[in-house]
Amino acid sequence: MAISYNKLWKILIDKKMTKTDLRVATDISTTTLAKLSKDEPVSMDVMLRICKVLDCNIGDIMDATKED
Repeated sequence: MAISYNKLWKILIDKKMTKTDLRVATDISTTTLAKLSKDEPVSMDVMLRICKVLDCNIGDIMDATKED
């Protein structure tokens, strides 16, 4: 499965937040933020913290698609 966080970046734009703002608000490391930027898997704990800060569901910030 391939992961895409494009929805997350669109929400940040809509909320006028930077990736750094998100990192600080969710208390995630720069390494985890880099993983998100590269569409790499992160822990469910991180995803839930992001959802709490952005007041959304996991499906609102990520997609999992079948790889070719």
